[in-house]
Amino acid sequence: MRTSASARPDGPEMSESAGAEALLLRDARLPGAAAPVDVLLESGRIAGIAHRHLGLGRFRSAHAETVDLDGRTLIPGLWDEHVHFTIWAMSRRRLDLSESRSAAEAASLVRHRLEKAGMPPVGPLVGVGFRDAAWPDLPTRDLLDRETGERPVVLLSSDLHSVWLNTAAATALGETSRDALLREADAFRVEQALDVLPDALVDRWAMEAQRAAAGRGVVGIVDLEMAWNREVWLRRRRLGADALRVRFGVYPQHLDRAIEEGLRTGDAVDDGGLLEVGTLKVLIDGSLGTRTAFCRHPYPEAAELPAPNGILTVPADELEELLRRASAGGIAPTVHAIGDEANRVALDVYERVGIGGRIEHAQLLAPEDVARFAARGITASVQPRHAIDDRDIAAHHWAGRTDRAFPFRSLLDAGVRLAFGSDAPVSPLDPWEAVAAAVFRTGDGRPAWHPEQAVTAAEALAASADGRTGVAEGDVADLAILDADPLMVTSAGAMRAMPVAATVLGGRFTHRAL
Repeated sequence: MRTSASARPDGPEMSESAGAEALLLRDARLPGAAAPVDVLLESGRIAGIAHRHLGLGRFRSAHAETVDLDGRTLIPGLWDEHVHFTIWAMSRRRLDLSESRSAAEAASLVRHRLEKAGMPPVGPLVGVGFRDAAWPDLPTRDLLDRETGERPVVLLSSDLHSVWLNTAAATALGETSRDALLREADAFRVEQALDVLPDALVDRWAMEAQRAAAGRGVVGIVDLEMAWNREVWLRRRRLGADALRVRFGVYPQHLDRAIEEGLRTGDAVDDGGLLEVGTLKVLIDGSLGTRTAFCRHPYPEAAELPAPNGILTVPADELEELLRRASAGGIAPTVHAIGDEANRVALDVYERVGIGGRIEHAQLLAPEDVARFAARGITASVQPRHAIDDRDIAAHHWAGRTDRAFPFRSLLDAGVRLAFGSDAPVSPLDPWEAVAAAVFRTGDGRPAWHPEQAVTAAEALAASADGRTGVAEGDVADLAILDADPLMVTSAGAMRAMPVAATVLGGRFTHRAL
């Protein structure tokens, strides 16, 4: 890296008002382009792009910091459009059970952690990421009790739609059910109880998590934490959390408050313009892993489940009333729908209300419903890494229908806008995981799963960049600087490991390893 506080070669001159806000990125390459460019950032925006080989790539200013990128690739900064950020910050410090191949193995991992490190200083031991839908045995209370004794243990499924409790944890949390596995609303209640930790501790973990996200080229997140999140993020802003743009969601239980307080989607609520009001989030079904996603066909082991076809957690008439009320109040909606029948219900309601919005997940769709997204202008907010993690679960529980599971190519070809996210902590807050999964449709060396639903690297980047398809003059100066051209990557592993040299938010570095 070569920097200079004063650079005055011949060429276009920056305004004198740029001051310390000006940054000149020299010798950058745009994806797929051969000719290098210089990119001038002023007052948080891209003020100029000049091709060096034409002799125009030399800006003049006494005030710009100049950074030589040495031919590195410059792309728009990346977004994660579906995060549960506080839970993600906590999960980074919890016991990882994602590789457990059985209930017995998961319980054994818990016992090993207890023997090695003991109990945490506050609350129960919490494990995250188990996938019991693929296990040959059942997660029972007795099994977990044998490995943990009187020490309270709570294990969260990878999709957060179920929790596995031992007896000590159930007693401590006041849960009277003898069921080892709690699903949906019961699970969410336990998860929210686990989140009651000192603000100072959780905020410190959140600061670390946002810096880690910036290190992967992330400039913004859509935070769908199941809480009233405005004050949480305002507090973090006051503490110096300024590495990410944040759009926070509103849940139905907080809708009246949001409307009364005049919150409207897209409005900034902090002085720096980094914190915005997001959407109303309504969950209308469960998940594939918990076998509660609402589907047209019953699950194979339907007799073991609360409902054979999954659960519609919000009736259509109630959803319609919520969407009408939110829309009238200036708050755009997003609807969680995973199963094909849940997606049909969501699309029907959007059509009756006569508005657009988003559907979160859209994991299984009836072929005739794909075009309905485009007709209504509904964004499909999808999490491509789930297609990799859930391919075996889907092959079993959605047998014969996986050609329309995670149908990214079909949605794009129908003219639907895709927005990529992680659903962290369900999968890591790392957009390169999403891009790799969407482009290569594999993550473990096996052949691509339904490769006909793959998208191109350019399409995946646009879905990860808040809709931006390139770096252009006048755009906000949110950028990622890479040590490789993502359009030239030929394997999922290389895409997941994409080296990020720097991240720029509003014209300033939030990550810098140049």
